[in-house]
Parts: sequence; structure tokens; C-alpha cells
Amino acid sequence: MIDIVLVEPEIPHNTGAIARTCAATGARLHLIHPLGFDISDRMVKRCGLDYWYLVEIHEYQSIDEYFAKNGDTNIYLATTKAPRAYHEVDMRGDVALLFGKETAGLPEWLREKYRDRCIRIPMISEARSLNLSNSAAILAYEALRQQGFPGLLETGSMAE
Repeated sequence: MIDIVLVEPEIPHNTGAIARTCAATGARLHLIHPLGFDISDRMVKRCGLDYWYLVEIHEYQSIDEYFAKNGDTNIYLATTKAPRAYHEVDMRGDVALLFGKETAGLPEWLREKYRDRCIRIPMISEARSLNLSNSAAILAYEALRQQGFPGLLETGSMAE
């Protein structure tokens, strides 16, 4: 199982797009408050299209509540500051992928506490970061690739 954890997301479009990725992959979505929007916001719903019924969503009032309920085993923290790239870690088995808010990323105390679990997506030095929803999709599909794409369709309708 893959869990995508958004720590204090601010932009409804990103959360909606990530929810759609969760729907397509079977990943669970965890939202850590405060949110920069109401989860029922029409822009969140619009970006997720009609896939919302496929998404298992959990909400928490704090990151501490998330850890109390889910633990911190097999977590990976996405940050541009990480010393190693996402493809260098073993994401087979159950994993939780943590992403910070769009304007600030994950809190420094969290990055320091889990320093050995921080991973980044390689990019040119002039780029500050990727869009949050793109980053979540990249890491989710890397975890799925390493796991052999369990439960996902292996072929499209053009297959013979």
C-alpha cells in the first residue's frame, strides 16, 4: 500500500490532482491540517473529477496525530534539500510519501528528525521545485514500479 501524506497543503488544485493520482493507483490520501482550503471546495472536487469515490481520504489535525495513528515506519519525505534521489531508496512494500506545503515544504524539524528518509527528485540547479501534484505522481509511480505495479492494469485497450 502506498500512502500519500500532504502536510498542510495550501492549493486546492494540487490536492485535487493528487486525489486523482490516488484514485488511479489505489494509494490512500492523508491530509494534515491546517488546510489552505475546504476539502469540499469545488476546485478540489473539479481537479479530482468523478474519481472521488475511489479515494480513501484520512484527515488529521496535526502531524503528531498522523504519526500516533500510523507510526513512522517506511516513510519517505520529499524535499529539494535531500542528499539522495528517490530512485536510490527501496520503496517495496508499504510506504508513506510525505510532502510539505507548496510555499514552504516540510518543516525543518521534521526533515532533521527523519534526515535519513529524505529524498529528492533530480532537476537542474536553477529550478526551485516541481509542482506538488507532479512530485506526488512521480514518487507514487516509482514506488509502484519497484513493487511491480500491484493491482494495476498491465495493458491498454490496444493490446492484442
